[in-house]
Amino acid sequence: MVLLQPDPFLNELTNMFERNTETGSVWVTLKRSSLKSKVQKNKMKTAGQPIEYRCLVRATDGKKTISTSVGAKDHQRFQASYATILKARMTALKKRERKDRKKAAEDKKESGSKKPKRV
Repeated sequence: MVLLQPDPFLNELTNMFERNTETGSVWVTLKRSSLKSKVQKNKMKTAGQPIEYRCLVRATDGKKTISTSVGAKDHQRFQASYATILKARMTALKKRERKDRKKAAEDKKESGSKKPKRV
């Protein structure tokens, strides 16, 4: 796994989406992390030092895995760029079929009247 800076990560994520447009998938996970071991965190807690948590973002297409760590200061800018990339690349998703409200209400009434009553 390669730990990149946020901007190169976004560029590589765009390339990953482009490679998998026709077939394939890209998995993106976000996780809270301090990038410190448990021993270091316990020492910081006992010393009363605050632990700075970061957001660990990982992306994989099954062949290649990339990751980055985003701090609280860069979070807003990273999230805006990340959202733009996702909106641009998620063109293959199907629209959800919604039932007509009248039909849904009628179906509820019909299914509700078919239940036997308890005595």
